Amino acid sequence: MIAAGNLLAECVQAVCVMMNKSRLLRRKNLIPGSETMKCLGVSGSLTGEKTSIGVYEVLMAAKAENPALEVELLDLKDYEVEFVKGFPLSYYNDDTITAVNLLLDADILVFGSPVYQASITGALKNLLDHLQRDALQSKAAGIVMNGGSDKHFLVAEYQLKPVLTFLKATCAVRNVFIHDDDFNEENEIIHPDIHERIRRLARELLQLKNGMA
Repeated sequence: MIAAGNLLAECVQAVCVMMNKSRLLRRKNLIPGSETMKCLGVSGSLTGEKTSIGVYEVLMAAKAENPALEVELLDLKDYEVEFVKGFPLSYYNDDTITAVNLLLDADILVFGSPVYQASITGALKNLLDHLQRDALQSKAAGIVMNGGSDKHFLVAEYQLKPVLTFLKATCAVRNVFIHDDDFNEENEIIHPDIHERIRRLARELLQLKNGMA
């Protein structure tokens, strides 16, 4: 009876170990059937293409690092996000609800904005105002800014990062600033240093999120 009891205990322990390993592998997306990690890019510009292109490049760099990553671009110029009025989310239109839920469902977030009056766009700030406090907890977040002057390269650090930190996002140390001159006439990023910064940001975001598992 004692031997049988010891055998049963060992079997139970072995099953528990296997289950814990399975959970760990699923979180790291290393076995078939595991939940795919989601990376959402948010373009906060309501005009032009430079911001969305910058965000898209980060998404593609992250996808290249982790082919299993699910990526999606939320371009705010394609959504009619209503102004915050202090109501519950269910009181707003479908575009607002969809945009907020995309943020909440993502594991990694890449926020992009042009520089307006030494800050981010009102459209992006309005979207973030729809979120509850701590809404971005356990999410990795990166920032891509674009503008016409190098004097604005710290806007991400002093204007957007504090908001994301308040919402409990884990922000990447690296930000990417893309000067208007770094785009050609077809709005393609032509500066090789920008591409390298984008790759570094993508790798850091993946490392941040994997470190939370």
